[in-house]
Amino acid sequence: METIEFTRKLTAKKEYDVIVAGGGVAGVAAAVSAAKYGRSVLLLEKSNILGGLATLGLVNLFVPMCNGRGKQIIFGLAEKWLRQSALYGHDSIPAQWKNGEPTEPTGARYCQRYSPYIFALQLTEEVTHAGVDLLFDCIASYPQMEGGHCRGIITDSKSGLEYYACKMFIDTTGDADILRRSGMPTVPGENFFSYFGKKITLDSCRRAVEQGNIAEVYSFVSGGGASLYGDNQPEGIPKWSGLTVDEVSDYLIRNQLLMLDNIRGDERKSRDIAMLPLMPNFRTTCRIDGDYTMKIMQDVYRHHEDSVCAINDFDHRDYLYEVPLRTLVRHGFDNMITAGRSASGSGYAWDVLRVIPPAILTGQAAGEAAVLALEEQTAIYDVTVPTLQKRLEDANVMIHFPDEYVPQDRTVVIHGNNMDGHIEGHN
Repeated sequence: METIEFTRKLTAKKEYDVIVAGGGVAGVAAAVSAAKYGRSVLLLEKSNILGGLATLGLVNLFVPMCNGRGKQIIFGLAEKWLRQSALYGHDSIPAQWKNGEPTEPTGARYCQRYSPYIFALQLTEEVTHAGVDLLFDCIASYPQMEGGHCRGIITDSKSGLEYYACKMFIDTTGDADILRRSGMPTVPGENFFSYFGKKITLDSCRRAVEQGNIAEVYSFVSGGGASLYGDNQPEGIPKWSGLTVDEVSDYLIRNQLLMLDNIRGDERKSRDIAMLPLMPNFRTTCRIDGDYTMKIMQDVYRHHEDSVCAINDFDHRDYLYEVPLRTLVRHGFDNMITAGRSASGSGYAWDVLRVIPPAILTGQAAGEAAVLALEEQTAIYDVTVPTLQKRLEDANVMIHFPDEYVPQDRTVVIHGNNMDGHIEGHN
């Protein structure tokens, strides 16, 4: 097999206080949170729009941000952006939540399905108004490491290979791409045979006109149809980590061909595919092996002294959690932090952490922590936690859930024999 050696000397194009790799919702939250202190921030995004799975991946849903009984749990930038996503596009906010938290208990969940592309434009507005430098079509390739310290990031773009120096680095690639390459311990995940786009039909167009709601024009069209929990996973179809180009390509080819097969029998003039996901619909590719790993049985209803946000289960009512700063960092890597899909959670706890509202809140926490570490001239895992929590509370983030929200019956039911599995009950 042929072997080549590739050497390139690069001069730092610019130095930033904070570099954020990955312009999904976690990355945008991290970037704007750091920039509000006047720090220089660079956000790198490999595609042409912001939002990640929340826009490119067509997972355009703020999953429930309440406890399922009328009490809101998730606030901060997640609350702000949920409301903003309903300003210029269609919305699905339940009537009980239109004007904020209901005055009476309700089983209606506080959630919102939005226009993915309008929301992407709003995120660009957020970033530019915050004074963040934004580079589209720019891949964060490799970190320049000095032991466990990241000195900067090598990028690849139309400009070729370039180098940007940084004081703090935040990996919100969703796959822990840079943290893996830095040597930080990580854990690969598995992804089921699930792939979906959006289609329109003549019937859906009529329905949208009749109801005066453009949202009615869209319906889902699928390739693989496996559920979040692996239901309908076909025998003989692999589960992908999504961490190699071969796996990603195999996943996309199988799913795109199946989607084409699924629409072959339709009357060709009666429908069209309006949107295809512009990134794989992977949920859990890779996470860090952080200083603390969240698990359902050990962390449901548990308070953490270093909590950076309170969150709720999106698929079951009542279950509440707090996300420790320790899930976003790893000792020995003093200026590197993650957020969103690559936070340290195991089993169903990883699912709870990875969805849009918690991703936004952990991104917000990562941005605040990075700035605080610079101010205190300390490692990011050694920041003064009460100061970090105060700043997040001032930004409207709930740090500790109220104990009165915890039900008297705390029974947690686990599917299967795995303590890291997913829970059922209280739907």
